[in-house]
Amino acid sequence: MGAISIRNVVKRYGRGPSANQVIHGVNAEISDGEFVVIVGPSGCGKSTLLRMVAGLEEISDGEIAIAERVVNRVEPSERDIAMVFQNYALYPHMSVFDNMAYGLKIQKVPTPEIKARVDKAAGILELGALLARKPRELSGGQRQRVAMGRAIVRQPQVFLFDEPLSNLDAKLRAQTRLEIQKLHRELGVTSLFVTHDQVEAMTLAQRMIVMNAGRMEQIGTPEEVYLRPATTFVAGFIGSPPMNLLKGVADGSQFNVGPSLPLPRPAPRNGELILGLRPEHAELSPESGNSGWPLRVEMIEMLGAERLVYGRIGDELFTVRIDGTRAAPQVGNRVSLHMDPAHLHWFDARTSQRVQ
Repeated sequence: MGAISIRNVVKRYGRGPSANQVIHGVNAEISDGEFVVIVGPSGCGKSTLLRMVAGLEEISDGEIAIAERVVNRVEPSERDIAMVFQNYALYPHMSVFDNMAYGLKIQKVPTPEIKARVDKAAGILELGALLARKPRELSGGQRQRVAMGRAIVRQPQVFLFDEPLSNLDAKLRAQTRLEIQKLHRELGVTSLFVTHDQVEAMTLAQRMIVMNAGRMEQIGTPEEVYLRPATTFVAGFIGSPPMNLLKGVADGSQFNVGPSLPLPRPAPRNGELILGLRPEHAELSPESGNSGWPLRVEMIEMLGAERLVYGRIGDELFTVRIDGTRAAPQVGNRVSLHMDPAHLHWFDARTSQRVQ
């Protein structure tokens, strides 16, 4: 019912040669009932794409279909969607009940049905005891739940979330993420969720779209995106700390980044490449012989359950994640870095696309 098709969608501001194109031919098929997160840095076009699905931005080229109906020229109010914004946008003079019921009253839904829908949504979101309160009497997390309740009562085909957790503190964000997951399991409504926070993307998404400069870099499950990033941008954006990326020249079982590094397995081809390795996939040992990569330790961060070791291989900065219970090397020491060849990622130095 609520499947979304995004086909070669382009967005330009202005006309002619001076037009500023901000979305470059995005294609995505979102299944009915799927929860898809659009993630990327500020200014990458993720909210613009969401607003085009909502009908709040005009589509320059391509088409968007909701439930197999092309909606390019359909008014937002007729698309059967509900949107939750970063700003809660609650009416301050209305009670929680009236805020949630307002849209239904405008649609002239019968009063008994309004009450039944609001009560059901309040039960799902644990707002039953707050229905008589005004927004000023609520916490930030409670206000966000009211905004979600207002969307739920409309019973739309599609939910659109535009960075709805940005105004919450870290603890509330984590709690609200759990509530959104629970909500999706119970309602099963197709959902598009925009965020710049990769933790939100990884924890909420069934699939995620990674955007960069108006282009879709990759679409896939969180596991696919994390384990096999399609480009160096995805590799560097998804993961905290990000994947280590070393640009150099491969020659059989050697990789020259200044110092020549021995490879546990030959590179997929010779010539200029970018080698990627996630911080948790590297092992440290006291420097000895030439079997590992020489790392000069510059800084240690203690993060409780883990430590981050920052060092340099030649002039290149490199990060290693180790268990917090292990003894860390001393700053200034040289250690040897080892890795499983299965965890090496290779990218084309010119296109930044994945090679292997």
